[in-house]
Amino acid sequence: MLNDPLANVLSYINNHEKLGRKEIVVGNNSKFIRQVLTLLNENNYVGEFTEVENGNGKLLTINLIGAVNKIGVITPRFNVKKDNFEKFEKRYLPAKDFGVMIVSTSKGLMTHIQAKEKGLGGRLICYCY
Repeated sequence: MLNDPLANVLSYINNHEKLGRKEIVVGNNSKFIRQVLTLLNENNYVGEFTEVENGNGKLLTINLIGAVNKIGVITPRFNVKKDNFEKFEKRYLPAKDFGVMIVSTSKGLMTHIQAKEKGLGGRLICYCY
């Protein structure tokens, strides 16, 4: 049994990007994981993803476009105030304006850039660059 399904999916993406694969099938499927993948798709880190029905449940098929250098979950899920994103950008991203962190806010999941523009804080979920 997996303790963190999102971490499993993101490490799977990271490993298969390093191997140069173009498509992966992941057994973990939830609304939360699909929202994270949608944000990664909007920021051009992964391609389209679809749900595929097998006998036991729905699988996710994710197209990889070779744009991910590193992707991972942020644990523990730190609380971030609207003015304190820079501290965590320095910790998780390699350079200024390079990569995204996904934040869970009161208005839903969004990138840290969108959260700064809207003046929202939240909890850090994952990073990708």
